[in-house]
Amino acid sequence: MPLKVAAFYQFAALPDFRELREPLRAICASLGLKGSVLLAPEGINGTVAGPSEGIDALVAELQHGALFGGRLDSLELKFSQSSEMPFQRMKVRLKKEIVTLGAAVDPTRQVGTYVEPADWNALIAAPDTLVIDTRNQFEVAMGTFEGAVDPGIKSFGQFKEFTAQKLDPAKHRRIAMFCTGGIRCEKASAYLLAKGFDEVYHLKGGILRYLEGVPEAESRWRGECFVFDERVALGHGLREHKTSDGSHE
Repeated sequence: MPLKVAAFYQFAALPDFRELREPLRAICASLGLKGSVLLAPEGINGTVAGPSEGIDALVAELQHGALFGGRLDSLELKFSQSSEMPFQRMKVRLKKEIVTLGAAVDPTRQVGTYVEPADWNALIAAPDTLVIDTRNQFEVAMGTFEGAVDPGIKSFGQFKEFTAQKLDPAKHRRIAMFCTGGIRCEKASAYLLAKGFDEVYHLKGGILRYLEGVPEAESRWRGECFVFDERVALGHGLREHKTSDGSHE
């Protein structure tokens, strides 16, 4: 049976994030899950894999259980499958940020306009929309949306420098951004709004949600989507990408 993979995040105030680490790791271990979860004062970000019932139990605990006390009721979730366990161990790490931008922004207070995958094609096809891929350069090289700008960054923290050097609120009136699962765009859109950009959009659920829901025949996505586990890349329908000889790339 294929394993179920859950990718999730939410920006939420977790001042007790240090105390949550060991109980969360123990819950994951008891459910037979492996993967990586980041905890920070600003929220949670993780990808875990295991039996379907174990994943479902973890999601229920995150959203409704006593450990987080209802603070993760708006958890952004995406599910896929893997033919083999894509992680070696279960890690729960403490971080300053769940996605590192290095700027004082709070997506729970100010964030760009979410765009559903079904509405994304029309937005990025508009001639007055500047489409920006907020991911790292090696991720962009594997696949991206038609016409998207590659910032040429090696880490998300460099997005600030890209903004300062290449973007202008007076010139770029409408910006649409995307990333793998949506989390980087939450911060990027909040950052651009703080810098005076008026019309900022981002793909809700990221590339993964788009590939999951938009038919391949209607897709403006080209290539594969890099994922941070041993599957390496996913295609339309969130299928594992395989080489011509059947092995995983």
